[in-house]
Amino acid sequence: MKRLLSSSLILASLAAVSFAQQKGIDTQTKTIKDDTNKTTSRSTDATRSFDWGKGKTQVRDRLPNPYKMNSRRDALVETISGVLRDRKMQIDEASSRLGDGVIVTQPYVFARGAVITQNELKRYGVIEFADNAWSRGRMSLTIEIQSIDGVQNNVSVNAKIEGLAGNGLSSTWTTVRSSGLAEEEFLVKLIETVTGVSPDDQKPTNR
Repeated sequence: MKRLLSSSLILASLAAVSFAQQKGIDTQTKTIKDDTNKTTSRSTDATRSFDWGKGKTQVRDRLPNPYKMNSRRDALVETISGVLRDRKMQIDEASSRLGDGVIVTQPYVFARGAVITQNELKRYGVIEFADNAWSRGRMSLTIEIQSIDGVQNNVSVNAKIEGLAGNGLSSTWTTVRSSGLAEEEFLVKLIETVTGVSPDDQKPTNR
């Protein structure tokens, strides 16, 4: 009986020590988790924000359209043609007047499929009516180079945004108002090609 009692007391002591050790580990683990959560915690995805440090992320205004560029018109026509080729956009030779600095592109399909087209049309266009069953989105650009003097030109860009909408029996291309994003993206690429510096990389001036 004494041996049984002694064995029980020993087992109880070992269990208490083991429990205390485990409790200590749990406490330490909880502290580590708490410290980690303080760094990465966020309330909801809707209010999440990233801090890349001062000057790392900047929001700039849209570029002026027309945009003044220092380059001869004939050189600009060649550069614009190259930018369009890089974007897989073809020039409509019948509608364009390259000698006058007018470049018109053929329609370029930038979105296919119901989900992608719906999202992309809302980025490049302003849908002012009830959404249709969009299946494709396309755009065409009209670029005009207006000379100011021998080495300065105003470059204006206008985008025609269209969505292919169907009612189950037929499909038609419907024009929607441009949001200005297509024009902005083209000007950014053109400026980067001409100057070697992207407007998105330039540091904003203090006001």
